[in-house]
Amino acid sequence: MTRIELSVTGQAPPERADAARNRRKILDAAARLVREQGPQAVTMNAVAHAACMGVGTVYRRFGDVGQLLFALLDDSEQRFQQSFLSGPPPLGPGAPPAERLRAFLHALADRIVEQREIMQMAEAASPSARYSSGVYATLFAHTSMLLREARPEADTAMLAHLLLAPFVPSLFEHLTVTRGVTPERIKAGIDDLLGVEHGPARTTHDGS
Repeated sequence: MTRIELSVTGQAPPERADAARNRRKILDAAARLVREQGPQAVTMNAVAHAACMGVGTVYRRFGDVGQLLFALLDDSEQRFQQSFLSGPPPLGPGAPPAERLRAFLHALADRIVEQREIMQMAEAASPSARYSSGVYATLFAHTSMLLREARPEADTAMLAHLLLAPFVPSLFEHLTVTRGVTPERIKAGIDDLLGVEHGPARTTHDGS
């Protein structure tokens, strides 16, 4: 079977130098607010003030707080995509598809645990942005590809959506904060969902 690997998405298209500088200033200001006060402090007015620019510029560049928060996740998202698209196995190419799928879902769980708070703010600010984003398209296409290789008889498009559905920050907030569930138990549940034996987590999103 011919394997089709995807390219990294979420990278900004080429920009004019002044537009690129404004984008960087806005993202740096937003990141500083998150670091110092938490993602709940990120508003368009607060970011404009921190970046020393007009709020209209921030709105024109990012549209709303949800889009701005999703943009803040781009750098780490691109590293994550590199790890599962071209990193070492089992997360990257070279392992059997079922093994890669397990490693991918474990790594995705790690990523949401690590980035949960800012992801949840982005999800709340713009609930539909997840499904219309290039990030989700890449996660879905990668999951579908592995499922087609592992289970060619299945409705892999539907199964991919259903497998990805639990990987939302609101559920991880409920599990890890409200219920006190550990990431290890979440990964054991993923293994049960996939019908594989439990074992030590073999990889994280940085390929370690």
